[in-house]
Amino acid sequence: MLAGDEQGLTGLWFTEGARYTGHGLQKGARRCETDYFDQTKKWLDIYFSGHDPGFFPQIHLVGSDFRNRVGEIMCEIPYGKTVTYGWIAEKIAKERGLDRMSAQAVGGAVGHNPICIIVPCHRVIGANNSFTGYGGGIQRKKALLELEGNDMSRFTIPAKGMAL
Repeated sequence: MLAGDEQGLTGLWFTEGARYTGHGLQKGARRCETDYFDQTKKWLDIYFSGHDPGFFPQIHLVGSDFRNRVGEIMCEIPYGKTVTYGWIAEKIAKERGLDRMSAQAVGGAVGHNPICIIVPCHRVIGANNSFTGYGGGIQRKKALLELEGNDMSRFTIPAKGMAL
């Protein structure tokens, strides 16, 4: 499901088996087509053919400054690469002149990412290469990382918890 406003794509969700589908969608939303929806569909076609699209459709991150900054950082994660929640926390702490930032706070922002796949929250993993907290489900996270050519043998999948 796609959503947007006059500035760009504001939401992209799995419609089945995902947490927060449609979260933030405005009441009174109406069906329409936009240039950035066309860009998004092209991006998704390229991505799901197993290639780096090499561009971003027009997106509009909507949320707190903190959540938007986490979203911007996720957009910087290269195709086929991963980073940890702790790495993002360290980056934001450094930018803000803080000694530290909570990786759990970053996890909350990542987990509520409304533009899945394009803002690549699936590329954020837990410490020690563990899969944790993916709102689209652990099997989708695994499939997306595999599609991008990641060596899956380096990751661990929890036996129980929020990620499953």
